[in-house]
Amino acid sequence: MEGRRAAITGASSGIGEATAEALAREGATVALGARRKDRLDDLAQRIESEGGTAHVFEADVSDEAAAHGFVEGAAEAMGGLDILVNNAGVMLLGPIEGADTEHWRRMVEVNLLGLAYCTQVAMPLIRDSGGGNIINISSVAGRTASLGSAVYNLTKWGVVGFSDALRQEAQHSGIRVTCIEPGFVDTELQGHNEHPLVVDAIEKMSKEIGDLLEASDIADAIVYAIKSPQRVNINEILIRPTGQQR
Repeated sequence: MEGRRAAITGASSGIGEATAEALAREGATVALGARRKDRLDDLAQRIESEGGTAHVFEADVSDEAAAHGFVEGAAEAMGGLDILVNNAGVMLLGPIEGADTEHWRRMVEVNLLGLAYCTQVAMPLIRDSGGGNIINISSVAGRTASLGSAVYNLTKWGVVGFSDALRQEAQHSGIRVTCIEPGFVDTELQGHNEHPLVVDAIEKMSKEIGDLLEASDIADAIVYAIKSPQRVNINEILIRPTGQQR
């Protein structure tokens, strides 16, 4: 992966952070995009202290202009683009009845539209670089519906469908598309939820599973998909903790 150039959304924590570190260790130059610039600066310093190269971009991908600006700025800073990792995501769970619909809008804007905005700009850039990879982070919630996660399910099902349609559109451009579907990963994502029923359900599920996935486990799967021979397109990777049933 030496010399390849990767743009990663949601890079300030969790899977995005772990992916940036993993790709940099493999020799890729990385562009880090997220809203929390202070965290990105810290991550970039760690990567560079280990001999890597990282560029920082403060961006909210739910804003179309900001999403486009991140991808275009990343390509300009790195001299091209070979890899896009659409990782930015929001998980705000709860029942439909009585829900704060602003939570719905935020999930749709980040999980679906933000991913599509970045992809739209990245496709010609990756094609012009000779081909590469687009990695979309969905979820086990893109395969299995659960009580209290209807709109989150909606967005993650959408990512799965978008990814396969994109794969078909991109197949003659040298661009491979992979959809990653993690189960329960030990990140701060779950902590964004405040509804008492959801908090209780997350705590119960965590105890039942036991040993949760780590962000680095998902990063390893992303590296595997990218490093596969060009003739191999890893379309989907579903990853659950060993103790997770659904």
